[in-house]
Amino acid sequence: RFTGVSMQKWFMRIGGYIMTNEDLKTNIVDVLKKVYDPEIPISIYDLGLIYDVNIKENNNVDILMTLTTPHCPVAQDLPKQIEDEVAKLEEVNIVRVGITWDPPWTQDMISESGKLELGLI
Repeated sequence: RFTGVSMQKWFMRIGGYIMTNEDLKTNIVDVLKKVYDPEIPISIYDLGLIYDVNIKENNNVDILMTLTTPHCPVAQDLPKQIEDEVAKLEEVNIVRVGITWDPPWTQDMISESGKLELGLI
């Protein structure tokens, strides 16, 4: 028996199979790995800009992210691009992207594969 929201699994039927929140999150991450920072040649996901992907009831999705700097030239455009790309997933209802500066982004947040692509390791 599930006792809390974090333990609860939401299921939905897509194309004849049952999709869980874990499956949907994997699909969302796959989309995020195709969105690139215009100044750094790796995805925003591998860059460590995505802090959280929260799938709520009715498949509404909240994404919490940061930027490399508050003066980022795409600060207005990148969240909208993320919303648009994730919203293309058939199983997603509403997408909201929030920006936070806490904790501030550092190079330590770059994934191992991202560090390899950038020649940092």
